Amino acid sequence: MKSHIGLPKTLFSFIWYFLREFKIVVLLHVFLSLVAGFWGPFNSILIKKVIDLLPQVQNGDGSILFIPIGLIVLNFIIFDNVTWRGITYIRSRFTPIVINRIVAASMDYVLAHSHQFFQDNLSGKISKQITNLGDGIEKLIPSVASNFLRGASLLFTAFITAYFVNPIFCMILLIWFLFFSSASIVMSKKLVGLANTQASAESSVIGELVDTISNHSNVRIFSKKTYELVRMTPYFKEQEKAYGNTYFYALTMHSVQGGLIALMMACSAYSLVYLYSKSLVSVGDFALIFGLTMETGHMMWFTMSEVDEFNKAVGRCKQSLSVLMTPLEIIDKKEAKSLQCTRGQIQFSDVEFHYKSSTSLFENKSIIIDSGQKVGLVGYSGGGKSTFVNLIMRFYDVTGGTIFIDGQDIRDITQDSLHENIGMIPQDPVLFQRSLMDNIRYGRTEASDEEVIEAAKKAHSHEFIRALSQGYHSLVGERGIKLSGGQRQRIAIARAILKNAPILILDEATSQLDSVTEALIQESLWDLMQNKTTIVIAHRLSTLLHMDRILVFNHGKIIGDGTHHDLLLKNETYKKLWNAQVGGFLGDEFKPPMAT
Repeated sequence: MKSHIGLPKTLFSFIWYFLREFKIVVLLHVFLSLVAGFWGPFNSILIKKVIDLLPQVQNGDGSILFIPIGLIVLNFIIFDNVTWRGITYIRSRFTPIVINRIVAASMDYVLAHSHQFFQDNLSGKISKQITNLGDGIEKLIPSVASNFLRGASLLFTAFITAYFVNPIFCMILLIWFLFFSSASIVMSKKLVGLANTQASAESSVIGELVDTISNHSNVRIFSKKTYELVRMTPYFKEQEKAYGNTYFYALTMHSVQGGLIALMMACSAYSLVYLYSKSLVSVGDFALIFGLTMETGHMMWFTMSEVDEFNKAVGRCKQSLSVLMTPLEIIDKKEAKSLQCTRGQIQFSDVEFHYKSSTSLFENKSIIIDSGQKVGLVGYSGGGKSTFVNLIMRFYDVTGGTIFIDGQDIRDITQDSLHENIGMIPQDPVLFQRSLMDNIRYGRTEASDEEVIEAAKKAHSHEFIRALSQGYHSLVGERGIKLSGGQRQRIAIARAILKNAPILILDEATSQLDSVTEALIQESLWDLMQNKTTIVIAHRLSTLLHMDRILVFNHGKIIGDGTHHDLLLKNETYKKLWNAQVGGFLGDEFKPPMAT
């Protein structure tokens, strides 16, 4: 699939990026829209011709009217019916294709954002921004391609027609158009800003709603439904205010536009009456100018109403782009190559790292994890274990030094190839709202059903899956909510078994299993670890007894490095941790309150 990392950041450049592939279709759409605008003025001209010929009809012989009336019918068929059917066909055929590509490209770009982006933005808000972008552009394309172009061609034809009737009418139309368009443009600029604010407020509401609904179990457990409704009130108020400001200002703008249209019609009517009294215009001219005036006024009113929706759509799209298209924090170099992972050796060379506006976690740290070595990571919460793993995964870039895998700087290889060579089992696995077969197969999408089932058996998942009514085709619910924590963990283990990557990272992968199942899984994991470089984040120190090596973390520094027995003898922190919880769980360092 084509990468969309270089997507334009400005709205209309962004739209053209997707339309340029359909240049011929776009040009045809433009042509038909311009032709559609000729219908009204041509119709008024033909009606004028019929009215002027009426006095020449004698003795019931109306043959003299056949040609102009026939042209009126032909004008309707060609300029109105055929053109609009063509425009409708193009919209129905190509708009869904373009919008789907925009949504897919936006998703591709968003998924390329760093770990930090998803920590800073609610998933519901991100999803809403993508759908807002697609919906907004779906409104923009027909507005520009049909309504505005049709209005432009109608105005141009009306100016020329009015000039040949009498230059006075052309001047009235021209002066009116200048006032009308200037007022509309000036007022619409503010409307764009208001629409932008409205879109932002709406996205915030959606983001908070998704966050609350995603945590429905917490809401129920803590009996906080009323609290959540009250907490949402400021977001609702902000949205109401933004909506009110937008629509009230739109009402004001429409009132000004309506007044200007009424003024034009009054000026045209007065001029017609005056010129007719001087015998300078015919009855047909009277009908022509009135028809043009009403057609132009109606068209401009409709077009400016579209401008209202156009500006709202522009505001929504710009607001979405400002969130979605923020510069990517971590990108592949143009010359990046695929990782050639033959051994799985990991090396930290003079590594420095700190999160934004925080103290350094690693300072000039150098360490080597040899090929096939099994290394445990221990330490108090916040000590740097997860950061160590995240740097290997390149969820963040080091601020100094280099991380190598098999002698290759991970900044010089593609992120996809890096992740393809690392299997990871998180402590709290998250699953897709898809079937169990699909979730396990995610480890290697080309795997056969038999291979998926074999991986499930090794992870001791096959038994509970087979007991489900739809077996491997059972849906797991949002984030895997239909499964227990232990079942989700076993699915994650099966997925890693199927992936069979040369580097394996386990974040206490058996923490949610019962003791019997854990013993079985440990055996499967031990088989999986063979001939792999394995890193295990352990909350139960008993997990580490069979590691080749253990790294002890504290405040972002590695303060111990050795086997379990060596560290018990030489490392005070590790000894304290071990004594505190043999076979238990490792949490924050406990400091009892002072006696009073």
